[in-house]
Parts: sequence; structure tokens; C-alpha cells
Amino acid sequence: MSEANEETQRKDATTGLRRGWTTGACATAATKAALTALLTGTFPDPVTIRLPKGENPSFALCRQTLSGRSAMASIVKDAGDDPDVTHLAEIVVTVTLIESAPGLVFRAGKGVGTVTREGLPIGVGEPAINPVPRAMMQAVVDDLLTAHEISDGVEITVSIPDGERLAEKTWNPRLGIVGGLSILGTTGIVHPFSCASWIHAIHRGVDVARAAGIKHLVGPTGSASEAAARLVYPELPEFAFLDMGDFAGGLIKYLRTHPVERLTIAGGFGKLTKLAQGAMDLHSGRSQVDFAFLKNLTEAAGQTKLAETIGAANSAGHALALATAQDFDLARHVALAAKRTAERLCLGIPIAIDVIVVDRAGTVIAHVQ
Repeated sequence: MSEANEETQRKDATTGLRRGWTTGACATAATKAALTALLTGTFPDPVTIRLPKGENPSFALCRQTLSGRSAMASIVKDAGDDPDVTHLAEIVVTVTLIESAPGLVFRAGKGVGTVTREGLPIGVGEPAINPVPRAMMQAVVDDLLTAHEISDGVEITVSIPDGERLAEKTWNPRLGIVGGLSILGTTGIVHPFSCASWIHAIHRGVDVARAAGIKHLVGPTGSASEAAARLVYPELPEFAFLDMGDFAGGLIKYLRTHPVERLTIAGGFGKLTKLAQGAMDLHSGRSQVDFAFLKNLTEAAGQTKLAETIGAANSAGHALALATAQDFDLARHVALAAKRTAERLCLGIPIAIDVIVVDRAGTVIAHVQ
């Protein structure tokens, strides 16, 4: 396939943006290249793998070495047009053949994390290589060993130079994954701006907290609302605070089948107004503040004249300022409406909901329970 045709195939049909490859796909390709070199003496470059849904992408090698019963191959991850923290990270795999121990063992090299808390799909003490990438690498190993009639055991060590620093920008420290990044991916493909990885992280955060016996979770929309909620609930551990971002629906829907006793939703006035309106995705590009909704809230509270003014506001902040100037607690009414929305989304699951609204300075301006 020509480079032009390959780039065309990599474009997302909906957005026109380039798709990328997961760390799991890169690690699988590097595994295949390294093990092939061990068995044949030659590194395939590029190296082609099969993804879970049947695609067969090819990966160029960045580095490779062959020494005795070990071989190393690395691939630079291309995340396409997605703003992925691991874009251009080097995924390094060292494969070692072991005569005395049949089977496959995974190791965490430098920059790849180790699981230290229950609740994740990988056990405590294991390298943070998720089940699908493990299965992809296992399939590569099985195919190659069978083809060459080899019965030796295989040790796979995955490393990511600078992975420990990059992991500070991810959920890993909060999830109890220490020492670096995770090797992720369920399809092998990164879809630009799909938000799937963030929602996946929220779900794993819930799992870890539940496994630790945490009964009260906090879903802040950002750092300011998280800082405010920490002051309200100083007794809660760090991993009880799940950086929900814009994905209120992603968090609450998961809690319907993985419930806790209590959920606090914390966010700015504008984002929580959108939740109050019934929006599940609070991103500015996917939902907007409805000033008619704020007008109706104000009017229902008996503030008819103020309601007209708020209905003509040019921003959520402007509406809040107009209400504050008239000593009307609009933030509390928004919090109450947001609480009702969240409770409806719980579909009868008995989760106590409270809502914290903060202003731009991070000060709590409403808290309803």
C-alpha cells in the first residue's frame, strides 16, 4: 500500500482526523519484531500485526538490538491527531527466551508502571499491561513459537523512556499505578478526540475506590472545583476524587452498575448549569448554557423582573453576576437542579447526591445535599 493510501485509510470517517495507534499495538509490534529476530536472526522492518478487529497495520522500527537469547525492538508511538500524552513516546520491548520456564511472563521496565491497588483488571504487583495488549502479545508469541517449533518460555519486558514523568499527567498515580505509564488499548486504534480513554480512566477510578472500600466519591469538573471539594471533605483520600472533567454522564452511568453510597459533583457555575439542564457531556463544544433555562429557574423562584434580565445575559458568568447583584442565590437553584438531574440518571439506584458549585476563583458559592 502506498503511503498516501495508508494515510487515507488512517483518517477517521467522521472527523477526517488521523487515527493513531495505542501503546498496546506498538508493544505488540515491537514484540513481534524482537521475537522474530531471536528466531530468524533478522528484524522485520516494518513489522505488521493483526489488531483485534482484523486490521493489519505496519510499524517502522526505531531501534533494534540482538544479543544471544535476548532481542530489543522499539517503536515510536504515533497517536495521529489525538492530543495523547504518549504521542511520540518510544515503546521499547525486550524479549528473552528462557529454556527452563515454559510460558509467557510480562515485566515492567523503566517507565512502565506497576499495579499497587486492587480494583484494576490487572492484579496487584503486576506490570500495568492491560488484558487486551497482553492477549495480542500472547497471540504473537504463540504463532511464532509454533511456526518455529520452539517450546521455550518467553519473557517480555516493556519500557517507555521518560514514562515516569509522562505518567504524572495521567490518572496512574491516583489509581495506584506507580513507576510509569500503562500499556493500554482495546482495539489497537486511537480515535482522535473520542474521549474514550478519559471515560475508561473514570471507570477504573471507580473500581479502585470501591475495591479500597471507599463509599463516598467526588466527581469534580476541574482542578479548581477539586481543590474546593477537598476543603469540604478533607477526610477523603486522594483516589476518592475522580477527575470527571466534562463526562458527568460517563461517571453517573457507571455508578448505576458499580454503586457507592454517596457521590459529590463539584464544578463551575456554567458547567453545572448544563448538567442542571440535563446535559451529560459538559464540554463547551458539545453543550451550551441555555439562558431560557436560567430565566425559568429565576422566574420559578418569584424573581420575575430579574428573570427577564438573566434571560438576556451574554454568558453564564454574566447571569451569575446579575443574580448576585440582586442578592438572588442563582447558584443554589442551579445546584438543586443539577442534583435532580443526577438523581434521575441514577435510575433509582440509592446513591446520595450532593452538588458543590464554585466560582472562577474556586470559592464554594453553593452546596446542596
